[in-house]
Amino acid sequence: MSEARLALAKEQFLRAEPLEEAAVREAIQASWVRSREFHISADAFEPPFVAEPDAESRLEHSAGSVLAATSAQIASEPASLILTDADGVVLDRRVGDTRLRRKLDRVRLIPGFSYSERHAGTNGIGTALEARGPAQVFGHEHYVEHLEDLACAGAPIHHPVTGKVVGLVDLTCWREDANRMMAAVVATLAQRIEEALLADTGHRELSLLRDYMAACRRGGGPVLAVSNDLVMLNDVARQLIDPRDQAALLGTALEALSEGKARVVSLALPSGGVARLNCRPSWHEKSQTGGIAQVQLYSALPTTGRDPLPLVTGGRARSTAVGSSPRWVKCCQTVDKQVRSREWLDVNGEPGVGKLAVIRAAHLGATPSAHLRVLDGVDYGEKWLDEVDDELRREGGTVVLRHVDRLPGSTWPMLTEALLAARDQPGRPWVVITRATRESVDPRLARLIGCFPSSVQVPPLRHHIDDLPELVPVLLNRLTRGDGLHCSAEAMRVLMRQQWPGNVAQLIGILQKTAEPRRTGVIAEADLPAGCRATSRRVLSPMESIERDAIVDALTGADGNRALAARDLGMSRATIYRKIRQYGISVPSHGRAPRS
Repeated sequence: MSEARLALAKEQFLRAEPLEEAAVREAIQASWVRSREFHISADAFEPPFVAEPDAESRLEHSAGSVLAATSAQIASEPASLILTDADGVVLDRRVGDTRLRRKLDRVRLIPGFSYSERHAGTNGIGTALEARGPAQVFGHEHYVEHLEDLACAGAPIHHPVTGKVVGLVDLTCWREDANRMMAAVVATLAQRIEEALLADTGHRELSLLRDYMAACRRGGGPVLAVSNDLVMLNDVARQLIDPRDQAALLGTALEALSEGKARVVSLALPSGGVARLNCRPSWHEKSQTGGIAQVQLYSALPTTGRDPLPLVTGGRARSTAVGSSPRWVKCCQTVDKQVRSREWLDVNGEPGVGKLAVIRAAHLGATPSAHLRVLDGVDYGEKWLDEVDDELRREGGTVVLRHVDRLPGSTWPMLTEALLAARDQPGRPWVVITRATRESVDPRLARLIGCFPSSVQVPPLRHHIDDLPELVPVLLNRLTRGDGLHCSAEAMRVLMRQQWPGNVAQLIGILQKTAEPRRTGVIAEADLPAGCRATSRRVLSPMESIERDAIVDALTGADGNRALAARDLGMSRATIYRKIRQYGISVPSHGRAPRS
């Protein structure tokens, strides 16, 4: 949005006139409303001096080295690093540019003064604290006009054990120097400060927290951490465990941990289900104890020697679609919801990501005995549409129209007509299409996709690379028919460093090639194909993978021109050059697509 349009929108807001739809970002408009309720003056600004900062506070001590190292890196840039407490009172400010320092002095963005929304209106510090999450405020988005030539991004700092917001780190610069990467910078700084806070935490809390975080990373199921004076539940536990059951689980876990050794216990829950707790102590001293419990929820008590059917392991039944990372679990849960509502669905994503596997998992989880038919557009022939018509006349079940984007273009209107005729029929089957995600879609295919009210994108493997330790054993088991071939830790690390442009399909091909000479034993690093072993890149986080893909897409759209790509991404040319080197992106001459 242009600055002129944004300035006009703010004038309209201040005059209490209605704003155009999407004239202002939703988070900013909400902050403007709060600022008005706080009776902030848009043209008369004087933030209050609250108190001299406590230089000996734990937050300042832990953040000091992080701020010092980062401020040294940006000393020659017109940018400022700012640390505040949980109330928005400035504790520390680092700025090397003289002109920017004078500006910050004039608007009292200096230690001891409060920049909470209650005192300063919409700004990167106060708005982030109000929202309890990262916030970016650019130019005229500031409520107070004295701040309109600045841009700022703030990220709250959480206590590593309690999760409570203890402060905030902010990056402020001139509006013309701002770009969308500022939020990523302050998020990283906040994480580093939290890690520094963690290093200053007591050994018992630290031990418990480390085990808790490790358990959360290893699996996507419910995890509890409990001691005599501390309780933590991950998001999955809070969402999936009935509040009536939480107290029973916590009490049972603490009792099991009091023996000072690992135990597995089961209990009937007040809500009627059954839970199994895998309890492991983090520390045990006399009558004091603390540890973690990983929870599996079951539908009923076992009636035989075999385990009952798990309702939740990694967010869903694990017998089909494997993985427990948040992105993968969210995708699978969305498809699960659609099959239960019987709402037709468009499933898209890069080739080889596992679109059909997700659909099969949802079908088997909701209607395991129902009919499932997959009609692949790759196999299109003269009777293909007749088979579709026959399946649409069936009552119930699931019909998957796979690779609809690879059908002949002349087929799309006829298929659209058949779907529209069947969509409102009672008892109709659940119909799903799969296709590759593309920026531009043929209008005829777009009308076909319009028959499906909901859409879900299956994430590429590089965006949930943490699932490889779960996925690889399952794939090896299928490829060797359970003969007992396993992947060594060294080989797994090599696999996790790959970028997997072919996604799960490429992974299956690599494992199949590796497994051919042997059916049992352990796959060592040297057993992997040379193409895998040649890489020396570290494992990218999901966010880094997304950032790398955005840069590759921008370079593709700019025909390899780095300057144009940097402009489209809102970053400097120096930044995009650094990112290209960091992510190992190969940028060929104009006219060819970049590779990563």
